[in-house]
Parts: sequence; structure tokens; C-alpha cells
Amino acid sequence: MGKKSRVKTQKSGSGASAVVTPKEMLNLISELLQKCSSAAPSAGKEWEEYIQIRGLVEKIRKKQKGLSVVFESSREDYFSDLMSWATENGASCDGFTVTNFGTEGYGLRATRDIKAEELFLWIPRKMLMTVESAQNSVLGPLYSQDRILQAMGNVTLALHLLCERANVSSPWLPYIRSLPQEYDTPLYYQQEEVELLLATQAVQDVLSQYKNTARQYAYFYKLVQTHPAASNLPLKDTFTFDDYRWAVSSVMTRQNQIPTEDGSRVTLALIPLWDMCNHTNGLITTGYNLEDDRCECVALQDYKENEQIYIFYGTRSNAEFVIHNGFFFEDNAHDRVKIKLGVSKSERLYAMKAEVLARAGIPASCVFALHCNEPPISAQLLAFLRVFCMTEEELKDYLLGERAMNKIFTLGNSEFPVSWENEIKLWTFLEMRAALLLKTYKTTSEEDRAMLEKPDLSLHSRVAIQLRLAEKHILEKVSSSGQAKRQHFQQKLEEGALLPHYEESDIALLENTEADTKLPIILRKLEEVEEGQEIQAEEHNHLLNGEKLVYRMEADVEPVQEVQSALDSTGSSKKNGQREVAKRTEENLKEKSD
Repeated sequence: MGKKSRVKTQKSGSGASAVVTPKEMLNLISELLQKCSSAAPSAGKEWEEYIQIRGLVEKIRKKQKGLSVVFESSREDYFSDLMSWATENGASCDGFTVTNFGTEGYGLRATRDIKAEELFLWIPRKMLMTVESAQNSVLGPLYSQDRILQAMGNVTLALHLLCERANVSSPWLPYIRSLPQEYDTPLYYQQEEVELLLATQAVQDVLSQYKNTARQYAYFYKLVQTHPAASNLPLKDTFTFDDYRWAVSSVMTRQNQIPTEDGSRVTLALIPLWDMCNHTNGLITTGYNLEDDRCECVALQDYKENEQIYIFYGTRSNAEFVIHNGFFFEDNAHDRVKIKLGVSKSERLYAMKAEVLARAGIPASCVFALHCNEPPISAQLLAFLRVFCMTEEELKDYLLGERAMNKIFTLGNSEFPVSWENEIKLWTFLEMRAALLLKTYKTTSEEDRAMLEKPDLSLHSRVAIQLRLAEKHILEKVSSSGQAKRQHFQQKLEEGALLPHYEESDIALLENTEADTKLPIILRKLEEVEEGQEIQAEEHNHLLNGEKLVYRMEADVEPVQEVQSALDSTGSSKKNGQREVAKRTEENLKEKSD
């Protein structure tokens, strides 16, 4: 999380390649805003649009060269100031220090033995940068009048960060100086590095991320220059694309939700020092203590002196880690790829299939996940595929037959097939679908592995190829699993094996089991979300820890909408803001609800 900057940015005001008039710059910005605000390109034209937008951005960056506000010293020179500032403000700093861990970047190193579940780190509210602190800052007047800022807390945090970075008297300066000067999010990729992601599932999000960031920058550049409420902002004189890209990446890789002081709602925050922790597999161990009004973190495991202290970011896929955090996690037990499936409305049996799916709580068109572990499909996807492959007689049985509702409960249970023929159909379909998806890649897995052996491969290129290879590995595994399952059920059919029968007691048992494939589908929250939809979490999902009310900073919710989506979904952030405290991730809500 604390990657060291590999490229030094020029000092403010030096080395500008050419003098550009305000009018000329405004014209370029207007052109960029118009290009980014045009209708979405037709299928297959997204890369072409990206090239055009990137060309405009590079033209702007060239004219802004040397105008960004940066610090003279290197990042590590400010870590001692960060620790001193944290101590002065009531944070705990006696059990660790900031250390460079090579390829993992900067992280926290234990300076003494720390026991598992020991409270070793707490950060008081006054150290946090939040939407509320932005409202009470120089950004307040503009915030009160701009609907984008009001709707998108992460955009507010990005501009808040820039304003405080330019303020030599900012109370957060020790924290801001300790942040990376550059990031490894795809916003920093060279064009040829982004090109390596073509045909991957991540590429559409990467292209959208760049387009939306460019559009937001253009929008706020014009707003800062023209809005009366922005007249006192330090951004009025210098507000470059590189500035905004840095702020977006800082927020995107670090943002969290915490409760407001009265606990009535949640707000977005940047949490100094704690955000230096790197990721590993495990459980969420961070929460917010309302009584003491501070963020608290307990140790994920036992740590010996000089060992690195890790936290668990949540059950994110590697695509999410690459896009939103800027790294690839090789030992990711929660990696997955998305697959969109739907029943065609032109199909003769559409109405019947849609009704059975509706009774099971599943949309007729949905984005599912194929997982890297066993089983590769969830109970929800199994249920969908069973209905998708049903004959008319089977559909009638599940709609009108004896104990039809009880049968709905078994759709996601691997132990109760609809029929041997149905199982053969669904696993054949999955096997072929995974094989077809593999053919969309321009390279094979063997070619990717060979490319990773090249010693001169850039970091971003390596990450892109690793992600591409990980997607293929999951699809290969799903195809292989589908083939094995198909052959297994084909043998059952040939042997004339009897279908397992369930009793009422079996249904009751299913309601209390923890196994994903045995849960009654209708009693579970749908694991995958329909494309374009968001899962709503409970507004106040809190727990009592002793006598203190503690908000767990786990991924009970979807990640807050990323900064780059501001101008697309101005209302979504308010909706997200009603959810409980979260660590940066998407899938833990699904795990928690299950």
C-alpha cells in the first residue's frame, strides 16, 4: 500500500516546456470535457476512444509540465515526521515503525512481539481526513454549491487532499508528505502497458477509469476557474491533470467508511499510518470505537519483532486489486472472473424459466462469478444453470408439481440434481462457455508465462500479464471441472442410477448448514449482482464489544463508488453512504450475509 515513487516529479514552477495562455488551456480542457462526455462508443470502439482521450490528456500534460505541486524531499524523509505527528495527536506508535519491504513497498514492521488479536494501533478522529473535515475547510463554500461534490464523497476527498497539500500550514501535511508521489494504478500505465490488458475482463473498467478521471478533471478545472465559491482555493493557480490523477489514486487506494461522531451515518475517510499496512489473506481486524472516537486495529496473527504487520483488505479479485489498489496478489484465495448469463427473451420457455428463477430470487439476466477455488461456481450460479437448462416438463414440475416450492429450495444444492440429463446439459454448457472465453485472448497461457520470464519487463507490464494469466487459469479450471462433472453425470445416466430424493427434514437441515452449495437459494442473498446494480447492506450493522459500541471496518458493503465514476453516477455515493463501515473491497458483504 505504501509503494515508493520510482519517478521524481519536477519542482513546482520549474521546467515547463512552453508558456500556455489561460485561454488556450481552457480551450483544450473544454475539448477534453466534450470528448469525455460524448455518447458511449459502439462495441469494439472503446480502445479507439481511449487513444483519442489519452492523446488530448497528453497534450494537456505536456503544456502543464513542471506546474504540479510536489515536495522537495523524498517520501521516506517524512516518515519520522509522520510518526511524531501521530504520537502528538494521540495515536499509538510504540509497537511498529515504517520500513521498506522491497517489492511490497513500504509497510509497518513490528518493533516488539505482538500477539494475535492484540490492540496495537489506534488513530483518533482528529487525524483523519474526512468529508466533514473537507466541508469545514477552504473547500467548504464550493462543496455547499456543487452537486458532484455533495453526491460523491470520494471526489470531495480528492480535492480536499489537493487543497491541503498546497497549504503549508495544513495540519495534515505530515501525512500528505508521507504519501507516494506516484502510484501503480492503471491511470499511471503507459499506452503499451494498457494494451496488454486488451481482451481481459479488466480492460473495460480500466478504460472507463481513465475516461471518467479525465472528464472529472476537465469539469473541476473549469469549475475552479469560473465558480465564485472557488476563488479562494489554492488550486486556482495550479491544478494539473497529474495533480488530480495523484489525488484520485490516493483516495482510491486508501478510502474507508467510518461512522460520524454521533454514529447516525457513515462518512468517507483517509486514515493516516494505518493505511501503510500491506495486504495478506485473513480476516478483517479493524473497527471504529465510537466511545473513544478512534479507529482501532488488532493484530491479524502473532508477529515477532522485525516481522511485517499485515491486514486483510477483503475478498477482492485480482482485477479489483490491480484497478483500485495498483498491485497483483499472487496468493489470492478470492480471485474470480465475471460471467454474464441470461435467458433470452425470445426463447419459447422464457416466461416459465424467468418465473422459476424469480421464485428462487435470481434475475433472468445476471453477472455471476467463476471462482479460482473449489467449487468453481456458487450455489446461485448452479441454480441459474439448472433452470437455464430445464425442459418444459421440468419447468412445469418446479412451478406446479407436488411440493414445487420445496424443490425451489434445492436448486442451489449440488446433492439434489433436477435430472441426470439436466446436469449433463449445464456442465456441458459451462465447459464450452469457459473454452469460448479462453479463445478471446490473443495469447495462450504458455506465451504469457514465457513473457513473464523476460528480465526487462516493466512492473506495470508484469502486473498486466499476471492478471491476464490468472483469468485464463480460472477459465481453464472451470472448463476442466465442467468436463469432469459432465462425464460423471453421463456415467450416472448410463448406469441408470436413481436420483437422490429429499425429505422435509432435508430442507430444515439446509437452512442451518454453512456449506455454500447446500444453502436454500431463496434464503440466501444473491451472491452475484446484476450488472449495473448495487447490493444494499444494513444501514447500521454494528456489534457490541464489551460495553463499547464498535463499528467493524470490514467489508460489510460494496466499496464506495470509485472517484472516476463521479460524473456518471452522481447519486450513487449518497446511496453508498448509508451503508456500514467498510474496508476497501466488494465481496465481504456476500460472505457476511451468507
